Amino acid sequence: MTRETQRPLRADAERNRRLIMETADRMFAQHGSAVTLNEISREAGVGVATVYRRFPDLQVLIDALFTERFTTFLRLATEAEQQPDPGQALRHYLLAAAQWRARDRALDVILAHASMDDRPIAQMRDDLGRHVDGLVAGAVAAGAVREDFASPDVYAFLHMIGAVADRTEEVAPEAWRRYAEALLMGFGLEQGPAAHTSPMTDGQILRTWPVPSTQPPGDTGQGDAGRG
Repeated sequence: MTRETQRPLRADAERNRRLIMETADRMFAQHGSAVTLNEISREAGVGVATVYRRFPDLQVLIDALFTERFTTFLRLATEAEQQPDPGQALRHYLLAAAQWRARDRALDVILAHASMDDRPIAQMRDDLGRHVDGLVAGAVAAGAVREDFASPDVYAFLHMIGAVADRTEEVAPEAWRRYAEALLMGFGLEQGPAAHTSPMTDGQILRTWPVPSTQPPGDTGQGDAGRG
């Protein structure tokens, strides 16, 4: 539980709460953490008093978004544990978590600013860690993954897939699957029946290329007047 109240909300209050959280998600993805509750209020079309009643400060809102995300990751891990084969259980979690990360452009901002030392959030983080540890240990013991595979590899995998997904979202939104499969094969996990994905075209790759800034590197904007 976060500092946000956990009492059941009226239908209209819950709609406002969802709207605020969805708006904050979108704004964090677009602008990073440099967002205020007043800006979220304006973007959502919700009164400032309504926003502050639900989320007294920005930290409470961030922690609520964190809790929602980790609740999802915990659900994905427990679903994966139902797989009878340890290798498929790990594979199921990795792909399900990667799919979630690929669609979540605000996740890194939320992770960077959540109250990690607060007991409820730390408990969720530790609970997820135990589930991931169990999935990894089971797959390693069964010989379904390379013997040096470890839990930190799970998080590195999600970081890598997130970077690909963020760069290709507007150009090839499913491209991350190809690279996820390549990594899973490198880890020793068997391909699934629907694992084959197409590479991006040259044109798509060019569209993912970094966009130059309007000011050339090293240019102070002062022209000749800035030279000695």
